[in-house]
Amino acid sequence: QVQLVESGGGLVQAGGSLRLSCAVSGRPISSYGMGWFRQAPGKEREFVVYSGRNTYYADFVEGRFAISRDNAKNTVYLQMNSLKPEDTAVYYCAAGPKYEASYYQANRYDYWGQGTQVTVSS
Repeated sequence: QVQLVESGGGLVQAGGSLRLSCAVSGRPISSYGMGWFRQAPGKEREFVVYSGRNTYYADFVEGRFAISRDNAKNTVYLQMNSLKPEDTAVYYCAAGPKYEASYYQANRYDYWGQGTQVTVSS
């Protein structure tokens, strides 16, 4: 059984940084295309970044975030810099097929973590 566990969220001031981790068990992350999504209160879950053969970021990232993988630790990271109050949300990692079609759609992913809260104060 594949499980994803996020960590690293917290409260940070605007302009600060956080690094989120997504530890995967059950299968190697090399088997999957990995994504990060986020959901703010009252809003739909939205795509943040996808990592597969290529990497794709949402437009709002504007070069502030970076996804990385550590295959030895079977963990995916999301480094977030220059955080803004509008980045406040629960962040989720997800694992899905390695083909890139519709990488930005949440319903293509098979496995999800429980989420980690990121709060950015102004």
